[in-house]
Amino acid sequence: MKTDFKFSNLLGTVYRKGNLLFTPDGTCLLSPVGNRVSVFDLVQNTSYTLPFSHRTNIDRLDLSPKGNLLLTVDENGRAILTNFHRRIAIHHFSFKGRVSALKFSPSGRHFAVGVGRRLQIWQTPSTPGTETNGEIEFAPFVLHRDLAAHFDNIESVEWSSDSRFLLTAAKDLTARVWSMDPEEGFEPTTLAGHRQGVVAAYFNATQEVIYTVSQDGALFRWEYVAKKDEETMEDISDARWRIVKKDFFMQNDAKVNCAAFHAPTNLLVVGFSNGLFGLYDLPEFNMIHQLSVSQSNIDVVTINKSGEWLAFGSSKHGQLLVWEWQSESYILKQQGHLDSMNALAYSPDGQRIVTAADDGKIKVWDVKSGFCIVTFTEHTSGVTACQFAKKGNVLFTASLDGSIRAWDLIRYRNFRTFTAPSRLSFSSLAVDPSGEVICAGSPDSFDIHVWSVQTGQLLDQLSGHEGPVSSLAFAADGNHLVSGSWDHTVRIWSIFGRSQTSEPLQLMSDILSVAFRPDGQQVAASTLDGQLSFWSVEDAVQQGGVDGRRDVSGGRRVSDRRTAANAAGTKSFNRITYSADGSCILAGGNSKYICLYDVGTGSLIKKFTVSVNTSIDGTQEFLNSRDMTEAGPRALIDETGEASDHDDRVDSTLPGARRGDAGARTTRPEVRVTSVDFAPTGRAFCAASTEGLLVYSLDTDFIFDPYDLDITITPSSILATLDAAKEAATSNTVDDENTFLKALIMAFRLNEQKLLRVVYEAIPPSDIPHVVRSVPSVYLPRLLRFVAHAAEETPHLEFNLMWIESLFSSHGRYFKDNTGTFATELRAVQRAVDDIRENLKRLTEKNLYDLNYLLSKPILGNKKTSTALLAMETEDAEVPDDQMVDADEDEGEGDWVGFE
Repeated sequence: MKTDFKFSNLLGTVYRKGNLLFTPDGTCLLSPVGNRVSVFDLVQNTSYTLPFSHRTNIDRLDLSPKGNLLLTVDENGRAILTNFHRRIAIHHFSFKGRVSALKFSPSGRHFAVGVGRRLQIWQTPSTPGTETNGEIEFAPFVLHRDLAAHFDNIESVEWSSDSRFLLTAAKDLTARVWSMDPEEGFEPTTLAGHRQGVVAAYFNATQEVIYTVSQDGALFRWEYVAKKDEETMEDISDARWRIVKKDFFMQNDAKVNCAAFHAPTNLLVVGFSNGLFGLYDLPEFNMIHQLSVSQSNIDVVTINKSGEWLAFGSSKHGQLLVWEWQSESYILKQQGHLDSMNALAYSPDGQRIVTAADDGKIKVWDVKSGFCIVTFTEHTSGVTACQFAKKGNVLFTASLDGSIRAWDLIRYRNFRTFTAPSRLSFSSLAVDPSGEVICAGSPDSFDIHVWSVQTGQLLDQLSGHEGPVSSLAFAADGNHLVSGSWDHTVRIWSIFGRSQTSEPLQLMSDILSVAFRPDGQQVAASTLDGQLSFWSVEDAVQQGGVDGRRDVSGGRRVSDRRTAANAAGTKSFNRITYSADGSCILAGGNSKYICLYDVGTGSLIKKFTVSVNTSIDGTQEFLNSRDMTEAGPRALIDETGEASDHDDRVDSTLPGARRGDAGARTTRPEVRVTSVDFAPTGRAFCAASTEGLLVYSLDTDFIFDPYDLDITITPSSILATLDAAKEAATSNTVDDENTFLKALIMAFRLNEQKLLRVVYEAIPPSDIPHVVRSVPSVYLPRLLRFVAHAAEETPHLEFNLMWIESLFSSHGRYFKDNTGTFATELRAVQRAVDDIRENLKRLTEKNLYDLNYLLSKPILGNKKTSTALLAMETEDAEVPDDQMVDADEDEGEGDWVGFE
């Protein structure tokens, strides 16, 4: 089994804090999710997460005007410069303080940052080795100017359209106008007059008007005019920036949290602390829309380049919305879980992931697009377990509200609810592979409850455990049920047999999780002391064990008085699951590590680090002794009483809360992995963690992932080989040096998907069997996987099927002898062929009804036409030439003729 899993995507969380950002073309939205950045493609309806990560949560991000450079800054002022198209981190840099504002200039040559109360202008990095002003530039970041005049933190920075002037808004109730370079006759100007902190300040399209928005809901319009005498209307003072109009949003006690201005269309969007947003047309201050888009305050708003789409982010509930104001419709509406996720499950087809959380919600995520497609909210308490039926159209969930619910994932409704005779909370769940029987365990009762899915009746209560049942699992054949309990025993039940007694398998500690191997011959159990035990189902003999305490332990909490190696709470696995082939087992617990073990040898294959985000407790191996004070750890001391703003002084956290609100990040949540699951194909696995739903995959789409590459293989040489092969094919000459096979192999070695598809589609159908027959066996997995994806994504139906037929005709025996190696590729081909068959079936059925309808209708024509039509029905009949006439030329009266 391949184990080179790489981080692929982050689902389950769409927005945490910071500013949102549209790409220059306006089709993609960038959202900071903790210490990572997620990109939502609003046209293709997909999302992905950039591979780099910060050490703390991201505060600010911005793209250069060309869209090629992405600059992200975290809470500690540490910045990462990234090539956005290639998704490669170029440079790391640290600002001397927390960055509260960040903006690239329209020219792209500079960017401005607000570091506390200082405004810094930096030169944008150029291509390495290029000369700037005759000198070679070595430092990626060069400070151009450092300006200080504000008395409090800068809230926003805006550039003029010609990149000569800047406009800053700060908490000190003022906005200021700066020049990028000293200019003759210009002096930095202060715009004062607001009664609360200025949230944003903007130039209009002509740069002759400035708009400032303050926290108390005031909008001031400034113009560069001289003061005039009211009687004579003559200038009595020099021209300077003056307030010419004052408008107010009038939102009672709600404050302005954020604002965005689109200068070409004079549109102003303002987000309030009560969840409302207003859209205004300036300078007349006409209100276009006022809507409530969130249950809590709106933290950030932005407008795309065309001014059509508005993006809103709310950190308290983790909401991300994109609204098209002209059609008054949502382009994107996503929200993560409000509390920590407890369980997850892959659908049998591997296309969806279901997550269940403490907030009582069940969310279904599409793996390919990364979006949540449906949310179920019927449960009234935390959902503790979820599992699919074998066919994948039915989902079962268990909750602390005392109910087990069955969900129809075709109609998206709850069609069956199971309850116990007495009020119980359910914490574990198992579904029979046939979907006929469902079992659940409770922390309040020591019995296992068994229901019939068809009737909803309670069939049986399996007694035997002397402690709460913590985990349940069915074998793949449905003959056996395994249960793990806090009474230190694992029991294997044959619930369809006559006798339902079971002999306990005794272990040394509480059972946290149990799992069946896919072939049903082995059971794995995880215990509180960090041990993994493997038992044979047939003879109840222990076949092996793993001591995972040293592997899973890692990371110190702020309140820990001992080292990470001696901390007791992180040394066990809460959830274990077998890989698709049963050779490996994946385990996760209350630590930052996910461990992958080989079952046969009991050795650790790989450790995956869930997060390096130090904003989450438990990610650091060593604590800084300077953060330990006489009053305790500095991170746990409430220092908000020193804040000047009343909202910053209010502490809304609950006493004793450990996890806190995962969306708001008001406390330090602890890093932990609550559930893990393998994809049915074995090519990916997912983990529910404090950061969100992490997906690790073998099929990560690298921009550049060559295979056996040498210096002679370039895109131009591959295209030249392809052109030579086309010429040889048209002239019917044999050229061993330039063939389609050589071009295909070169494309596979370079492994550029677009180039590979060009070569693949250029091969003539008549040459496909010859090319496939000569492909070296080392390239067969890649070719098989590529053809399977092409069959799903491209419209060339017969062409793709010819490739599949040729592959299995030429190399079928090799595939059969190496089924284990090609299992994933063969599943992908089978899925592609099944999709083609279903689409063709649907199309032919639709066409059949259409043809029957058309043939059942009479045809108007004369007798000669009817003779011709009747002759067409019989293959051996011929129509005389003198009877074939044009219907338009016939002026006689027609007869009704119908087909039988």
